[in-house]
Amino acid sequence: MSDLSLKEIQGKIIEIRGQSVIIDRDVAELYGVETKEVNQAVSRNPDKFLSGYIISLNKEEKAEVVTNCDHLTGLKFSPVMPAAFTEKGLYMLATILKSPAATQTTIAIVETFANLRELNRCIKQLPYTSDENEQESLAARVGNALFGIFDDDIMEIKGDERSMELNLPFVKLKRTVTLEKRTTEK
Repeated sequence: MSDLSLKEIQGKIIEIRGQSVIIDRDVAELYGVETKEVNQAVSRNPDKFLSGYIISLNKEEKAEVVTNCDHLTGLKFSPVMPAAFTEKGLYMLATILKSPAATQTTIAIVETFANLRELNRCIKQLPYTSDENEQESLAARVGNALFGIFDDDIMEIKGDERSMELNLPFVKLKRTVTLEKRTTEK
């Protein structure tokens, strides 16, 4: 699980009721457990999952998820309505599932959500920013967030430099960053 990429997690984040969530089946897959284990952990610890931590999908939402997410077509014939974990719900789940794999998965999930929030914030600010220095700063933040989300194979690699160009309707960003590989101490 330590090789779990941020892109893999980002691909499992969907929007339900205006919130970014991960369906219980995908959460279980990320943590390397069965879906029933995730749901049992929740049912055994109801005091840890406040309102808004988990969304119980209704029939229409389930049908939409099955239609729009190819990897979730198996849910079509399940009589059980899936649960969707919000970011807060995932943090709380991490306090219950305690294993090295769960820890690594939680770190990857937290990093992905943080990068997506940063990307969203910066992109929303860009059209309203006229100061060139502030635009450069926002562009750098967008680039860093994108580098945090996408795998190496999407970026042009030059030694320890990576370049990415992003063309949006209101701005064109080109960013080259020199990176060092992070090492995790065990």
